[in-house]
Amino acid sequence: MSIRSRMLAGDQPCERLLRLGVGALSDAELVALVAGIEAEGRDDVAVGHELIVEVGGLRGLSTAFPEELTRSPGIGPAGAARLLAAFELAARATAAPTNRVVDSAAAIAELVSPVLARERREKVLVLVADAANRVLRLVPVATGGVDSSPLPVREVLQAVLRYDGRAFALAHNHPSGDPTPSVQDREATEAVGRAADAVGLRFLDHVVLAGSSWRSVRPAA
Repeated sequence: MSIRSRMLAGDQPCERLLRLGVGALSDAELVALVAGIEAEGRDDVAVGHELIVEVGGLRGLSTAFPEELTRSPGIGPAGAARLLAAFELAARATAAPTNRVVDSAAAIAELVSPVLARERREKVLVLVADAANRVLRLVPVATGGVDSSPLPVREVLQAVLRYDGRAFALAHNHPSGDPTPSVQDREATEAVGRAADAVGLRFLDHVVLAGSSWRSVRPAA
């Protein structure tokens, strides 16, 4: 339904969603509804359409930064947060189950690849596992710039202990496209390994991903 015909019919997205189901709404209507767009003197769906075009489609929208979304009229920080939260919920709903056993670097890379593939900045994930190396939860602990992200040792261990983990692995992405571990990656991995030993946790591995490629940063023996 075009914006004009929708206005003539007096049929708002929320009303049509409740009557016909979510599939009846266009992409722009869904964006307007989730973000709560309120642009003075503008149609909310038209603004939603312009935003989708501006960021390069729905995939671009799903990976947009909050500051990119709030440039659009009628979208404030709360609306941007709602949009990003909706995409994250959708990603989690379709993600691989987290009860998989991670017994190799390849298994770690396969599990986290769908999550990190959407990231345009470096992001560090902790894979919290039980005594049998079954993953209980994926926990983000740090997000950095386009080519760097700090590895907070304390937050890593706290995440594992918070979810009753007995073992854990780390994974992060390199938006540069090169999965080769940096000197800082290796040093941080060694620091995490020492800290894990001190509190009785098993550190399985640290994997760096870049696109479809990955490399292992082996913890010190």
